[in-house]
Amino acid sequence: MTYNIKTIGNNIDQEGLAELGASFAIDQVPENQAEAFICRAQNFHDVEFSQHLLAIGRAGAGFNNIPVDKCAAEGIVVFNAPGGNANAVKELVLAMMIFGSRFLKPANKWLSNQLGDDKSIDLAVEKGKKAFSGKEIAGKTVGIIGLGNIGSRVANDAEKLGMNVIGYDPYIAVERAWEISSHVKRVNNLSEIFEKSDYITVHTPLTDETHHIFRAENFAKMKKGAVLLNFARDEITNKDDLLEYIENGTIHYFATDFGSEKYYHNDAIFVSPHLGGSTAEASLNCTRMAANSLKRYLLTGEIINSVNFPRVVQELTSPYRITLINKNVPNVVAHIASAVSEQSINIANIVNRGQGDFAYTLLDLDEVDEVKIAALVALFEASDNIVRVRVIKNERGV
Repeated sequence: MTYNIKTIGNNIDQEGLAELGASFAIDQVPENQAEAFICRAQNFHDVEFSQHLLAIGRAGAGFNNIPVDKCAAEGIVVFNAPGGNANAVKELVLAMMIFGSRFLKPANKWLSNQLGDDKSIDLAVEKGKKAFSGKEIAGKTVGIIGLGNIGSRVANDAEKLGMNVIGYDPYIAVERAWEISSHVKRVNNLSEIFEKSDYITVHTPLTDETHHIFRAENFAKMKKGAVLLNFARDEITNKDDLLEYIENGTIHYFATDFGSEKYYHNDAIFVSPHLGGSTAEASLNCTRMAANSLKRYLLTGEIINSVNFPRVVQELTSPYRITLINKNVPNVVAHIASAVSEQSINIANIVNRGQGDFAYTLLDLDEVDEVKIAALVALFEASDNIVRVRVIKNERGV
């Protein structure tokens, strides 16, 4: 079987797509006939999805452009690429820490206004450069809010650059915790980050808890001359509070990846146009991760890196696998088993995992009779509690 993949947008890395292989056709059909999309930041909130659509792969970490709850209700699995652009963001954050510490923005602006021949400019530089004397980051304390894919990398490399690193993340994943240097000190109170840090950078998703985490209440706790960085989500920063604390001298410099007219023409603010993950390497990594998640799901039914369904991995060794997206209600698994029994089919393996209002089931069957399989599928499709049914034949044999 050939699966049709439709790319949405112009920035999908072709080298990453090439790894899908012969079972996939890229951009050979219109959107309403594709089994899967690979996209970047295109907005899907007002899109009516075709019944053909089984999955969406987001070639990036963020997914707020996709209505993930609506997709779950329609049996569409949404994947992202967590960590695919983490190194790119980490490098930009570290660069911006140094950039702000050395007064490079106002220094460049001042130098660009020095006119005349090179000799006269050199004389002016010798007289004027003292106004832009900066500070080194080595020996300073950086506070990192969020120790996930990006924050953990920032922490490790900042420590290698000679910084004292403290981190706050009450939800840190076990695998990330093992990757973080033992020299990074974890704090249990967010206030410690603002009270003790010379530099503060945030790397969290946008939630009710992180909305406007950069605000007056926290700025008031900071050292004078602090440097702040937000390369996570725009709404993490309260812009009016930020400007107030820049004006009163508490915040020396702020760098962000999100534009606003309130930021422009302020020498204490550097704005980049959402460049955190914009490198050739990150584009390849994110496309490759999204493509491989889609490939694995479409060919085997296994789910990794999904944002609206749980991780479900089970080796396919039986002749047939049926995948079910079902409502997460009591007795569904019992009804599934009963339907299989009605067809006198033996269950080789079954995994059912829920997430929110929906659950995902992998049902591996010791059966080669296609008539029985078709009858079982018909029973599942008639159930009000089952949203999507797929049949995957084990082409490798058993």
